[in-house]
Amino acid sequence: MCCVEYLKKLLELGDRYIKNCNWKDFSLLKVCLFSMGLIAGTQVPEKHKKTIIKISAVLFVVAYIPLVAKLLFIAMEKDQ
Repeated sequence: MCCVEYLKKLLELGDRYIKNCNWKDFSLLKVCLFSMGLIAGTQVPEKHKKTIIKISAVLFVVAYIPLVAKLLFIAMEKDQ
């Protein structure tokens, strides 16, 4: 199996997993990712911490804006 086929199967598995999740599952996932981030952050040498914090802040904003925009769009939709 080549890398592309493996990646497609992995992404399909992710799609199936997400369809079966509820808000509690996503909350647990967020806690897990946050914990991993804390662990990784403690391993960064002191001289690189400011750079890592700046990059992380930019990535957070870039990821957060579309999520909030989608939430607002869904909240403003009329019940169908």
